[in-house]
Amino acid sequence: MCLAGCFAACKKDTPVDDGYDPTPQFKADTAAISAFVKNNAITGIKDPNGIFYQIIEPGSGNLTYYTSTKITADYEGRLLNGTIFDSTKGTPASFLLGNVILGWQFGIQKIQKGGKIRLIIPSYYAYGRQSPSSSVPANSVLDFTITLTDVQ
Repeated sequence: MCLAGCFAACKKDTPVDDGYDPTPQFKADTAAISAFVKNNAITGIKDPNGIFYQIIEPGSGNLTYYTSTKITADYEGRLLNGTIFDSTKGTPASFLLGNVILGWQFGIQKIQKGGKIRLIIPSYYAYGRQSPSSSVPANSVLDFTITLTDVQ
């Protein structure tokens, strides 16, 4: 009986399939990123997930990252129109890698401590249809410049 109650309780947390297809938005994001990169003459690489990245400084070390890895970073987040929506303003912040958006989880692993990377992230790997604040509209492509100041 108790076991059945646990399964029933878990089922409530299962996302509802509302029929949303992220493919059209992902294609729109990819086109917007391609145009942005071209118009701003940004050199870099598009990874298999569709995240565009530019390693500015690789950093040093050979750490393997896990979701439990604590990262400390100085960063600035912008929308493609240049609006800054978040910044540590020179005071690095710490996070567990598993607690940041997927775009960061993929991108941070491309550098080591002391490294700096620019990530242009499709909305699917950022906040998607969820708007985290009034300064970040739903389905926003995000442009981050991140300096990894510490890794533990």
